[in-house]
Parts: sequence; structure tokens; C-alpha cells
Amino acid sequence: MSQLRTDLWCAAFVRRHNDLGQFCVVSRRGDPVAGQVFIEVDHLNGTVSLYAPASAVARSEDDAADRLFELRFDHVEPGQVRDRLAREEKFDPDFWVLNVETRGSELGLRVA
Repeated sequence: MSQLRTDLWCAAFVRRHNDLGQFCVVSRRGDPVAGQVFIEVDHLNGTVSLYAPASAVARSEDDAADRLFELRFDHVEPGQVRDRLAREEKFDPDFWVLNVETRGSELGLRVA
């Protein structure tokens, strides 16, 4: 089974979180078909977290059709996440960034 297009996956993620009462937006659009997705979480206390696509090593055959993330930064200063995304842009400019504001920790993501 192939993976859902990135633009459709992102639209569903944003809609679901906005329906839950969390502010969620697409802050960067990348390749609509196969762009990688990074999720920046603002915890509303001055810290942010960043979920990044999981590496190929963390994946199994069962994960082939689903997006798998890893928690790259957890409750850090926003500058650290901005620096990481700036480095990613130099490497691969076709990535997406979704921003979520929430005090909770459950985002409904598959995390490796």
C-alpha cells in the first residue's frame, strides 16, 4: 500500500486539531506528493517540541503506508527548533511544517 499524499495528510491533520479546539496551521508548504512533514508544537509556556520524520532504520514493513515520527526536540527554546528547520531547508527544501498550539501531549501521531 502506498503512502497518502502529503498535502492530503497535512490537511487532515490540521482539520482534526482545529476541530479539537487546538490552533493548528500549515506554516510551510513543501512537495504536495512526497514532502517530509515536521510538526512544531508550541506548549504555550515558552517551550516548543519538534516531531520529525522517523529515520528509515526505525521503520518496519508494517510502517510503509503510514507516517512515522520521532520526537527530535522536547520542550526546548524556540530558537533550537528554528535552527534545525533552517538546516533542513538547506538539505531538502521540499518539506512541510505544521504548527500546533496545545498544552497536552497527545497529537495522534505514530512515534518511533
